[in-house]
Amino acid sequence: MPFSPLECQSSFRTTSNYISCRGRSRCRGSSTRVFSSIEPKWWNKRDIRDLPYDSALRALQAYHEENGDLAIPGTFVVPDTNEYPVEWHGVKLAKLYNLKWWNKHIAQHTDRVAELNQLGFIWERLQPQWNLFMEGISHYRNIYGNVMVPASFVVPRHDENWPKACWDLPLGSIVQRLRLRHDFLTGENAFQRKKQLDGVGFVWNVSEYKFTRFFRALRHFDRLAREHSSSREHSIRVPSKFEVPSGHEHGWPPDLWLYPLGAKCMAVRQKQLYVKSHPHRKQALEDIGFRWSGNAKLGWLEVVQAAAIYSQMHGRVLNVPFNFVIPTPPRDAESNSQYVDSWPWPERLWGLKLGQRLKDVRLKGAYLKGPDAHVRKAQLDNLGFVWNPKRGRRCYIEQDQREHD
Repeated sequence: MPFSPLECQSSFRTTSNYISCRGRSRCRGSSTRVFSSIEPKWWNKRDIRDLPYDSALRALQAYHEENGDLAIPGTFVVPDTNEYPVEWHGVKLAKLYNLKWWNKHIAQHTDRVAELNQLGFIWERLQPQWNLFMEGISHYRNIYGNVMVPASFVVPRHDENWPKACWDLPLGSIVQRLRLRHDFLTGENAFQRKKQLDGVGFVWNVSEYKFTRFFRALRHFDRLAREHSSSREHSIRVPSKFEVPSGHEHGWPPDLWLYPLGAKCMAVRQKQLYVKSHPHRKQALEDIGFRWSGNAKLGWLEVVQAAAIYSQMHGRVLNVPFNFVIPTPPRDAESNSQYVDSWPWPERLWGLKLGQRLKDVRLKGAYLKGPDAHVRKAQLDNLGFVWNPKRGRRCYIEQDQREHD
């Protein structure tokens, strides 16, 4: 079967070793596979509007037969197979979703509109790329509550939450290019488009956004802690495994639900997360009570202070019953400020389970690991700490209360 002049011309222009097509006998003796194995770069450089409609229709039909729809990814390149017209090999088929192609081949042909409707042509994609992006970013915000799109995020296919026009849209990649290269933000539409992005809450500075979120969560944690504590002296102490609970009954804003605040605090202390090269952020954290030493060190300071008071009250002997808890002033004395001021236990230590903490020191080596271990052991020895107490309980709680009645 003879080849068309178009096929001969395509092969001639895309091979490094020119294939001679002077005589039909030579072309006739070749297989179509010879031409299908050659990438037709000549067509890649041409405007697809120059390709005939019938050829484009066959390419769309081939794609539909393989995939079941015409939600063509922007990165899809027509493969070099016999199912597709040879002039489309190596061409990005999604280029057909183009208003210029529509105006030339479809606008004046109602019969062609019917043909494309039968294939499921997505007319909503016949719009500028910017409009598609704004539609995609708006849907992302409605679904996830923010526009912090991961760089690798691509709109999923066959998801009813997303319009077909946005399927396979590389939304994360577009967001990255907007921040880094300011794609779509040049020319006369730049100002208006920036306003559109600001309107959906677009994040221009990811680092500042993440720090602000951490700072908000920390302040909210502190506020809730203050509501459940009568202490006037405090430091923000977030358990390392604390995660913001979900549900309105817990009093947290929905956008912070499941936020790993404890892990973030550890990362800020140990890895300088969010604050490296940002001294103003460090100062802001210190101003609200954030401590760089971490919970373990703060916990030891409380223990050793409480132990020193207990030791002084008991003749320089530190043998604390395991169930001993730092007592608070009697309720009838709370209205008497002088009585409260004379109470031997500082307010920040009220409720501290000193007996249990010191039991953990003996049995588990709590607080006695790391470079400060020998110093802390010496502190306990100086306070008269009993490392191997005798069996039996000694009720010092009642004794403490009698001494201060």
